[in-house]
Amino acid sequence: MANRLGTVLAAHGRHYLIEADELRLNCVTRGKKSDVAVGDVVEYQLTSKNQGVIEAITERKTLLYRSDQYRSKLLAANLTQLFIVVATQPGFSDDLISRALIAAEAGGIQPHLVLNKIDLADLLPQAKQRLRMYQEIGYPTHYVSARTNPEQTLATLRPLLEGQSTILIGQSGMGKSSLINLLIPDAEIATREISAALDTGKHTTTFVRSYHLNDHSIIIDSPGFQEFGLHHLTEGMLERAFPEFRPFLGHCKFYNCHHHTEPGCAILDAVKSGAINPVRHAMYEQLVHEAAQTLGYK
Repeated sequence: MANRLGTVLAAHGRHYLIEADELRLNCVTRGKKSDVAVGDVVEYQLTSKNQGVIEAITERKTLLYRSDQYRSKLLAANLTQLFIVVATQPGFSDDLISRALIAAEAGGIQPHLVLNKIDLADLLPQAKQRLRMYQEIGYPTHYVSARTNPEQTLATLRPLLEGQSTILIGQSGMGKSSLINLLIPDAEIATREISAALDTGKHTTTFVRSYHLNDHSIIIDSPGFQEFGLHHLTEGMLERAFPEFRPFLGHCKFYNCHHHTEPGCAILDAVKSGAINPVRHAMYEQLVHEAAQTLGYK
């Protein structure tokens, strides 16, 4: 029997909810494989009326994932955009923002910053100031308040989401769920259905899931997390994932320059002149150091 094609809507462990035509199927992978991501278009075989086995993953346009020293965690495939959701309160992590931006750059995905809870006027100037570094690099930043000004929030975000496949990521407490529920009014019902289909229980929020905004726009929600490891990126991939580095790459005195302490380094000269923010260069050095520690990584 020929394999059929479907799109992965949600993933939990080795269990995947697949949408194929009008059907929703609970599928597993063969053996112990778990390298399937939400957004993947997969080939599958039916094993019963509403169950199947994933046989293959079709070629991905993009893949977003994070990794630590020992393993990787797939977030989503075939994305076009990444929305990093932060808020005026509670405090957000610059480290997480930087790492998510770098993962997006390395994966060929357009990142956006979304500052939520702008109604907290006392805290807004400080939050805007912290985001200025990313805006100066050229990252688009959008200001919303999902709960107190839903109309303005929808007016700001809906045009950006049109025709795109967008994942929302962020730490817990940033209001990501409020944004999802505003953009997708049936999100909570859909999540309960997905939980039931994946047999993960009513209260599970630890899986990635996809929603249709309309016929040609997809929003993917991810669980809140505090860390974004990038151990899978090599030094060469990292230097190209900093947009502000790119004008200076290839202009160092030594062709194999590490942009660390070498004489005649164009990147270090740019840091000294103010063309590259020293905070960003420090992040680069931190990530190169982490990548060098990756032993036994699979």
